[in-house]
Amino acid sequence: MRSKIIIASVILACILTTWLFARLYQELMTAYEQSGSLMEVEYSWLFRLLLNIGGYATVLLPGFILYKYLDRSNYFDKIGNSTHLSRILHACFGEPTERLPESIKPTKVEESTTREGVELAFCFTGLMGAYLVWGLLQEKIMTQSYLLSDGTVVKFDDSQFLVFINRLLAFLVALGRLLCTQQPLVSAPLYKFSYCSVTNIISAWCQYEALKYVSFPTQVLSKSCKVIPVMMMGKLISRTKYELYEYVTAVMISVGMVLFMFGSHDDYSVSTVTTMSGLTLLALYMVCDSFTSSWQGALFARYSCSALQMLCGVNLFSCALTAAALAHHTTTQHSLTLLQHPVFAMDCLLLSVSSAVGQLLIYRTIARFGAVVFTIIMTLRQAVSILLSCAVYGHVVSLGGCAGVALVFAAALLRVYCRRRLRARRQREVHA
Repeated sequence: MRSKIIIASVILACILTTWLFARLYQELMTAYEQSGSLMEVEYSWLFRLLLNIGGYATVLLPGFILYKYLDRSNYFDKIGNSTHLSRILHACFGEPTERLPESIKPTKVEESTTREGVELAFCFTGLMGAYLVWGLLQEKIMTQSYLLSDGTVVKFDDSQFLVFINRLLAFLVALGRLLCTQQPLVSAPLYKFSYCSVTNIISAWCQYEALKYVSFPTQVLSKSCKVIPVMMMGKLISRTKYELYEYVTAVMISVGMVLFMFGSHDDYSVSTVTTMSGLTLLALYMVCDSFTSSWQGALFARYSCSALQMLCGVNLFSCALTAAALAHHTTTQHSLTLLQHPVFAMDCLLLSVSSAVGQLLIYRTIARFGAVVFTIIMTLRQAVSILLSCAVYGHVVSLGGCAGVALVFAAALLRVYCRRRLRARRQREVHA
């Protein structure tokens, strides 16, 4: 009885902390929105980002306090899962009790090269289709204006609201699918998903926000060099050891994509719509995005999550965090009103559907092939999309651009060849 009273008091204290932080956040948001000078400077995005993080803190900080109390008091060892409250807390903060020890886990069976190739082709094709649609709609929503029925021309600029809509639909799709198939909703402590959720929504926000300061081609160019940051983050988070050929092919892909983008379309070489704010946002996007995929890869490896469980867990936190930040935005009401515009509503729906499908394929790819292979697939997707644009619209690819795309695909083929040789060598060593 005493332990129940204590945990109830701690939860009540967390709720009070949430309320206090929400009030403080609301005051800060009001002060920012009433200060015209802050909203007009080039670095106003930094204030918005800090305010968003303050909104996330209203959820994360009380959760952190509760987690530290449960950990230091050895709550789960003392109470177990005897009550509904303890089971809820265990799902949020406790380690699974039904996982097999590493020593008795079944050995993974190596799949055939053909089956692996088919799976890789499926992931590549699906990601390309989903994110081609997503990229086009993202640029349209963030850069175009919408004509309302009363003749007013409105431009949408609330990146946080767009992130919330995308994550909400993805969460509902994943939850519905898990319930229909009667799969466990979680296979890892829920708080583990919060790390990649925070970096996921920050990277998405930075990506949308960057389009206000840099051209779309510049943003695409920055994404093409993500392979090396992802490998560095993999070493930092999971202590992953990469072979020499993986470093070589990563550099080849990055160099090839830079050559290809500067030589494949006039917009890529002459665009000057780039500012220091835009470059900073792109750098922050790359760091957060690299952490997200690497952390998800670590969760897949440790807890054997399914793609749907990962989609559900990450987007549950994403919805909670973005909703906490949006609750006190005065622009939120404007964004909700704009949803009454049929074209804007349809654009948001299609964007969210393509984002949900893309996320599901992302998690499937990371779970099956790892974060680095996923990043390479996305880089190749960008190259193919630009080649398609050149073919459809008659853009000329320069000699340097041709050399760049040849280098990218040569690196991808070299990686496949080296991986097959390394796998064959290890199999010979096992059987020897």
